[in-house]
Amino acid sequence: MIEQTQVRRKGSARRPAIAGGWLAGARVCPSPNHDARPDADDISLLVIHNISLPPGRFGGPYIDQLFTNRLDPDAHPYFAGIHALRVSSHLLIARDGRVTQYVPFGARAWHAGVSRYEGRERCNDFSIGIELEGSDERPFTARQYAKLATVTKALLGAYPRLSAARIAGHSDIAPGRKTDPGPHFDWARYRAALGAPAH
Repeated sequence: MIEQTQVRRKGSARRPAIAGGWLAGARVCPSPNHDARPDADDISLLVIHNISLPPGRFGGPYIDQLFTNRLDPDAHPYFAGIHALRVSSHLLIARDGRVTQYVPFGARAWHAGVSRYEGRERCNDFSIGIELEGSDERPFTARQYAKLATVTKALLGAYPRLSAARIAGHSDIAPGRKTDPGPHFDWARYRAALGAPAH
């Protein structure tokens, strides 16, 4: 079984929210679905996704299992078509705001697939992927928006090539192939929480 540990940072608020590529306070569930970035210093895009397994259902162990290659194809009919995928985001923010980290930020997580941003292909090379537990059909929770804003601010502070202007949805970098984070994701709310202009 994959060992799950808790990363905790205590003491002074001056300590970084991110250390060694790991987010303080996040639950850690290591995924093997990552490799080295071509340029370790080039972390310059944040990609927002949504995920629910089975589709439209929340809670349960299935996202962890998918990202750690342990998803049972017999557990649900939908899983037969995805259990062999080798994918993972860096982070998952659950409906209650809890955060799980699967891949250190300095590594290339396999979350974006075939993708392009500002004319540059292979977005996994230079991006961080955050999954929100959700679907295209339902709104996200207030706790998810609050946690996403907090995590984003920590990332912007830790990786100088990131900026509020360099945040995209999966649908933006893979149009026609992906639809997430979907029509219920409130970009204006998210950007306002970051103190960034809406666009």
